[in-house]
Amino acid sequence: MSYQLLKQDVLFYQRFLKANGFYDGKLDGRWGPKTDAADAAFVAKSQSVKADFGAVDAKSESNIVTLIPDAQIAARKFLAILTAAGKDIRILSGTRTYAEQDALYKQGRNGNTLPKVTNAKGGQSNHNFGLAWDIGVFENGNYVGTDSKYKAIPAMVLPQLPQLEWGGNWISFKDFPHYQLKSVSDSVADIRNLFENGTAYV
Repeated sequence: MSYQLLKQDVLFYQRFLKANGFYDGKLDGRWGPKTDAADAAFVAKSQSVKADFGAVDAKSESNIVTLIPDAQIAARKFLAILTAAGKDIRILSGTRTYAEQDALYKQGRNGNTLPKVTNAKGGQSNHNFGLAWDIGVFENGNYVGTDSKYKAIPAMVLPQLPQLEWGGNWISFKDFPHYQLKSVSDSVADIRNLFENGTAYV
């Protein structure tokens, strides 16, 4: 999702901002002066992270800016490691609202003929909390979907970024393009509860 889409779901965005220390107002879904100030502070922090850790391609930038600051830092370090290794890797997905997650969940179900892409409904994915991103491998400017290309990436980055987890290590639904920042709990339900109450989860 884009940063502008993140802002459209005001209650979701307030939770996101409050849990990460930018907002101290009520979680009421109304865009007022406190939400505006928190948004400006979040944008300033994101710009600071970009200045400190380096800009990347436009597609990746549009998704990195939707992540929480700690995940933004990790994502930029992740891309820097792979760029130094001569890889063209781009971040194709970042934070999703619950509504966006529900729309993805519907793919491949109830008569939808598209392939299944997730087993997680809204509130059941770390993408919903600004912790996770999905990558695309590119060669000669073209997207590559071959699993083996994605399976080669973790060995290059995880030893240097132990704070990350890889979706390829999951048992029930392996997600080779998926990476996420570790949080205070392995339980997505616990993280969701913290997020919805505006409490820190990293």
